[in-house]
Amino acid sequence: MPAITSGKALVTGANGFVAVWVVQDLLEHGFAVRGTVRSESKATYLHDRFKAYGDKFEVVIVPDMAVEGAFDEAVEGIDAILHIASPVTADVDDPDDLILPAVNGTESVLQSALKHRATVKRVLYMSSCAAVYNPPPPGHASFTRVLDETVWNEYSPALVREKGRDAPGLEKYRASKTLAERAAWELYETEQAKGNLGWDLVTLLAPLVFGPIIHEAPTLERFGGTPRMWYNNVVKGALQGEALTKYGYVAEWVDVRDLARAHVLGLTSPEVGGQRFIIRGGPYLWQQFVDVARRYAEQIPAGDPSYKPENAVYMSRYTSEKSKKVLGLEYRTLEEMTKDIIEDLRSRGWL
Repeated sequence: MPAITSGKALVTGANGFVAVWVVQDLLEHGFAVRGTVRSESKATYLHDRFKAYGDKFEVVIVPDMAVEGAFDEAVEGIDAILHIASPVTADVDDPDDLILPAVNGTESVLQSALKHRATVKRVLYMSSCAAVYNPPPPGHASFTRVLDETVWNEYSPALVREKGRDAPGLEKYRASKTLAERAAWELYETEQAKGNLGWDLVTLLAPLVFGPIIHEAPTLERFGGTPRMWYNNVVKGALQGEALTKYGYVAEWVDVRDLARAHVLGLTSPEVGGQRFIIRGGPYLWQQFVDVARRYAEQIPAGDPSYKPENAVYMSRYTSEKSKKVLGLEYRTLEEMTKDIIEDLRSRGWL
């Protein structure tokens, strides 16, 4: 399908950390936006934040996205769907409590897209680098293989099938992201083979997402997700020793604003349908964030500034070259993002 440069876009889970930035970027680029939230109480903040856009922004309630037909009315009159809503937790006992909502929610929105194939032109699905991740080979402490969009996480689904409830929580989460994206591509390819598919599919694979926030977080107590993880580990000094200085996190990082821009580019870039794109800023050690943050806020704990970067062990390595070349995406640096996070936290009185 050709690029989509105007029209109305549906953003699922529109009140989330990433989704609010996506909504804002779409509106700034001239799109009309319909966002979905689970309850009316979650819509109030969005109406107020985007009131300047008048009737170009609207919110609809989808209480349970995994229910069959949940998105049928929401997709009415829509040109593009950006499916961002998905369970994000590793704290489950039964893996199906995580896997089934992720898979069923994905299939639900795609089935609604099929019902409205006369108007829908593209579906962007926000997946995760968890759907690409594979652990270092046995006997290797670090990861030297570079993972790209051709790779699938075969490890986590297999481990969860084998161990069930006894599988580590993180592997249950990775399995859910992998199986949900697999389900999206399988449905897409099946319908495409029938020759009557009116839209194409693009998936964006993101690692841990950090950056300043514009979603609803009126108090520090209601400040959660990956932004809270960053706050706890960097500002509050929750980590010590090698957790700060030696082991790079398995998910790498990306600035939320770059991920939002990737969604817009995924609509407006020509001939990107049927492709996966890894959207990532790079690998990191928590000490790197600490060192940069202290240049802008001296009260932040020092951690261990004597660490040697050459001793770092990175548990994953991804490449974002495809997103740069095909989408034309430009990434902020770790320092740019950290500075902006500090300024955001200071403006809220949280620093």
